[in-house]
Parts: sequence; C-alpha cells; structure tokens
Amino acid sequence: MPYDEQLAERIKKSLNEQSASFYEKKMFGGVCFMVDDKMCVGVLKNEMMARIDPEIQDEILKEKGCREMDFTRRPMKGFMFVSPEGIDMDDDLDKWVKRCLDYNPRAKSSKK
Repeated sequence: MPYDEQLAERIKKSLNEQSASFYEKKMFGGVCFMVDDKMCVGVLKNEMMARIDPEIQDEILKEKGCREMDFTRRPMKGFMFVSPEGIDMDDDLDKWVKRCLDYNPRAKSSKK
C-alpha cells in the first residue's frame, strides 16, 4: 500500500504554517519530512510517524490513536505512529507536528 498522499499534504501545510524549513525524503515505502537534516515527521501507509521527546512518550501513549513505532518489530524510543483517528482534525494534526518541531532541535542526527 502506498502512503497516504493527502495526509502528506496536510503535514506539509502544517509545517509551512509553523514556519518550518523542511524537505521531503522517500523512505520505508513512505515519506519523511526532514528538519535540520533529521527525521521529524512522516507518513507510512495511512499513519503519521512522529518523532517526539522520549521523556513525554509514556504520557502521550494515552492519547487517541497513538502507539509506539514498531516498524522493526521493536518499539523505537521517541518515535510514534498516530492513526487517522488521532489526527482527523487539523488542530490535532497541528498539535502533533508542533511536538515534532519542538523536539527536533534536541534530536540526534542519524550517522551518515
């Protein structure tokens, strides 16, 4: 299944509205939006991938549609999947994008 292009457009709109400088990178069969050359937010199938502060992860897991990212069959600390029910409203999507952008300056870059 290809990634949800409509969700990707909504994320791009939110990133632009929050004055983020980003670029797209296709990966894992989806798309990732890179901020400061770091994975920030993306789309895999019909879910949003969110890179958030690992310190608040346990609290955020209680939110609607949120689960740990288990792309490799092991949960990845600080990476979440958000199902469509958790981001169906633009305000909800914007809240998630803001969380990702807030954490991005402290996120570690992957080794090249």
